[in-house]
Amino acid sequence: MSNQTNHGKTLTVSILSLSLLTVMAGAAVAPALSVIQAHFADTNQLFVQMIISVPALFIVITNFIFPKLCKLFGVKTLVLIGLLFYTAGGCAAGLFDNIFLVLVMRALVGIGVGIIMPLSTGLLSYYFKPEQQVGLMGYSSAMNQMGGVIATLLSGLLANISWRISFLVYLMGLISIVLCLIYLPNDKITQESDKKKSSGEAGVFRNSFLYILAMFLLMSTFFIYPANFAMETVSEGIIPQNYIAVIMAGMDFVAFCGGLLFVRAKKLLGGNTRFLAPLCFLIGYLSLAFIGGWAGTLIGSVFVGFANGAGIPYIMSEASLKAGKAAATTVMPLISAALYLAQFISPVLMSIVTAVFGSTVSHLPYCFAIVLSILFVLCSSLIKSGKEE
Repeated sequence: MSNQTNHGKTLTVSILSLSLLTVMAGAAVAPALSVIQAHFADTNQLFVQMIISVPALFIVITNFIFPKLCKLFGVKTLVLIGLLFYTAGGCAAGLFDNIFLVLVMRALVGIGVGIIMPLSTGLLSYYFKPEQQVGLMGYSSAMNQMGGVIATLLSGLLANISWRISFLVYLMGLISIVLCLIYLPNDKITQESDKKKSSGEAGVFRNSFLYILAMFLLMSTFFIYPANFAMETVSEGIIPQNYIAVIMAGMDFVAFCGGLLFVRAKKLLGGNTRFLAPLCFLIGYLSLAFIGGWAGTLIGSVFVGFANGAGIPYIMSEASLKAGKAAATTVMPLISAALYLAQFISPVLMSIVTAVFGSTVSHLPYCFAIVLSILFVLCSSLIKSGKEE
């Protein structure tokens, strides 16, 4: 019994370690971007900005071929392939002076995360009972946020030495490589999904559409904050520049707490948990847009952070409970694709809104986020929890 318990703990730790590497994979080197930009001063700046966005594009592409990869490889093999792409591609980007070779390495990071991300959540539904999954999804979300905090801080510190060294933040992947090499089984996880193949991929998309849409809206709404917070706060002129990074780090910590507190929130709110994230986003961006100053900025940041931390595990857990053990090869790749597609498209959507409204609307990014939050509320109202179904 003791051996089984220890095996369960090591398996849990191994799977959760993958969550440290995923959500902020592309943005991990964002603090070093200005230094990288200076080094590639003679290069089109669009290519420099693509250092952040290219991984998200390749994550989405890989997610769509992920079920086929599961037919070819066992879990351990697949995870180790993904981790090697993530670690080697991430670190190697700092070796080159050609921006296109740097972008090729960033594409490898995207392929790696495209393999890791569905497994980081899908394996929780494959190896653990439904009553355990909700709590584990919360821990997974918390690890996502903590990984982002650690990677961002390390990258910023390393960038002070050299832009090349900032890419060594991807050595974090070595932790997961060791854990998964020792403790993760090499099971094939396609059996159940093959039995249910009668509905086809279109059927999976149709059955999971609300969860996919909800994840897209959640990440599109959230990404407005990190992309625009510094500029909006500086333009307001009330909060000094040196406090902005501290407030953003605090938001990430609140998101971490949101993941840890998700289980308690779900027990308290029951079926209404579906409205927790969208309403927190709505309150947060209303505070940022219309209260402003220290009070509005701090209140808004807390609500936006908590919405992100609690919203991701809700969508992941509900979708995985509905899909059962087949989640890793059916709904999770689609939800993962929606998450990263939102990261890739969110700046494009914001640029279109800016082109249409220009400077006529005060705090335009936050106002756009309010509109997205309302759409997220409407989408969430259509989602039925497992008990309601």
